[in-house]
Amino acid sequence: MNAPSTGELGAIWQVRLEAPADAAQVAALNAESFGPGRFAKSAYRLREGVAPIAALSFVAIEKDALRGSVRFWPIKVGGHEELLLGPLAVKGDQRGRGIGIALMQAGIDAARQGPWRGILLVGDEPYYAKVGFSRLPPGRVKFPGPVDQNRILGLSLKSGELLTLSGEVRRAQIDEPVCADGAGVG
Repeated sequence: MNAPSTGELGAIWQVRLEAPADAAQVAALNAESFGPGRFAKSAYRLREGVAPIAALSFVAIEKDALRGSVRFWPIKVGGHEELLLGPLAVKGDQRGRGIGIALMQAGIDAARQGPWRGILLVGDEPYYAKVGFSRLPPGRVKFPGPVDQNRILGLSLKSGELLTLSGEVRRAQIDEPVCADGAGVG
């Protein structure tokens, strides 16, 4: 997806696949947006040692400046391959322009073309509902470590996926050896 998007303020940014040259800027944006505490969260634990799916990693660029990024990661839920969205990060002074929504929509559209059945995330339902996410019934899926059950959201990529989704959320694979107690491998 390389089509320009128009934000609420009329400025134009481009959503495109993340390139290897973007990695340092994306890492800096995530550090700025979420701080060092992000590494203790369950969603980050599931990402340790796992590469994001390159075909589902997008950045928003405007005037050669990184404005936001989103990545999707392979996970298993109850033995089924699914996706984990995040982090979704937008520069602080760029929030409210629709960049995050455009990034997510690009990733969701690309994910619909793949073999995955659903996407999970931990986040604020009112925001993520704008692209179709809804809260999962508490206790149906279990993340490693503490997670507020009311913040576990899902989106079906295949019809009815969220109706049957249940089980432990685990890493689907290990791409790089790390110690991530509790994240497990499905």
